[in-house]
Amino acid sequence: MIYAVVNQKGGVGKTTSAINIAACLAEAGNRVLLVDADPQANATSGVLRGERPGPGTPGMADVLLDGASVADVRIPTVVPGMDLVPSSADLAGAAVELVDRENRDTVMANALAPVAAEYPYIFIDCPPSLDLVTVNALLAADRLIVPVQCEYYALEGLSRLMETIGEVRARLNPQLRVSGILMTMHDPRTRISGEVIAEVRRHFPSQVFNSVVPRNVRVTESPSFGEPVIRYDPHCAAADAYFEVAKEVASRG
Repeated sequence: MIYAVVNQKGGVGKTTSAINIAACLAEAGNRVLLVDADPQANATSGVLRGERPGPGTPGMADVLLDGASVADVRIPTVVPGMDLVPSSADLAGAAVELVDRENRDTVMANALAPVAAEYPYIFIDCPPSLDLVTVNALLAADRLIVPVQCEYYALEGLSRLMETIGEVRARLNPQLRVSGILMTMHDPRTRISGEVIAEVRRHFPSQVFNSVVPRNVRVTESPSFGEPVIRYDPHCAAADAYFEVAKEVASRG
């Protein structure tokens, strides 16, 4: 099962969620592949103890633009059982360079197909935009996870994103489904946080995960150590929440 973790708005916990859900499923004994499709490469440094592959190291840009094999560019991470297709700033121009390619929308799907049987779970961390790289992820994916920050501004683009997902499903990828909308950065001390959760549940009653990820200082600390929060502090509230989310992902899959 291939999951794209997607939201065109930045700062909603997309990369953190991709890393930690993938890591939870790997900790449970599954082989997992994390695909960093964001040129910011935060998912890459977030599972390599803060290090980024050196210049010239092949990664997602080589897969999309030069036809490199995923099997040749994947590398192990700090989480046993979880491999990574790394990203770098080289991916920044991919959306433009792919425009004139034949079958430009399905490059990622074709690249992942040869290794799909090796991994029960593949997670694609998408860039915070609806560009051609994200479209590739939507066509490669079977399911979507949509992180939404518990703030009103995060609601503004959610309806449009869901409309776009519906259009992609209708025209290009009929098997695509939303596994769940994941509410992140919940602060129970504020009324607004609870109101946003209630509003999203009202509009998308069957698509919101039961688990809510709280705002937690350990989540902000863990990237600087290059580890998922579920390994950095496995007993914190955010780690507990991500384990529950991973259970829901597995059950809904």
